[in-house]
Amino acid sequence: MSQSLTLARPYARAAFAASSQGGRTAAWSQALGLVARIAADPRVEALLKHPQLSSSEAVALLAVDGADEDFGRFIGLLADNRRLPLLAEIAGMFEQLRAEADRIVKARVTAASEMPAAELESIRLALKQRFGREVELETAIDESLIGGAVIDAGDVVIDGSLKGKLSRLQTALAS
Repeated sequence: MSQSLTLARPYARAAFAASSQGGRTAAWSQALGLVARIAADPRVEALLKHPQLSSSEAVALLAVDGADEDFGRFIGLLADNRRLPLLAEIAGMFEQLRAEADRIVKARVTAASEMPAAELESIRLALKQRFGREVELETAIDESLIGGAVIDAGDVVIDGSLKGKLSRLQTALAS
């Protein structure tokens, strides 16, 4: 995995630089996401790895309607260098670069049950104050947490779940 991230990093940076020049990061983000999902399909993935598939055929397979010419050349570059299997990693890194440039922190709130919108907004505002950036929240449900929530915002993890508290109590008692 780390090798694929190492290989994907320069392509993600190049894609971000190319898309930033014309203010097209949102369009490239959508196109990269779509192409990455297409390339992740097991049948398409097998085709892309086939040694007899030419670069132009691979580009045609992954063509996105409405994508600009530079995006098409970028996909062609990936095809020429046999890096199409890295599209998921490239798209993920592109999104990280875009969020950093837009000064956005993406946070995931995992709770034992669905949280009310007002509570999520309160969490978003508290994280915005803590990081000094806009915060985009993603929610998930994990019933094993019993109660409370776990907030994962990049390098910061705040475990306010009942499961986490019980685990910390168990560790403290065992010591």
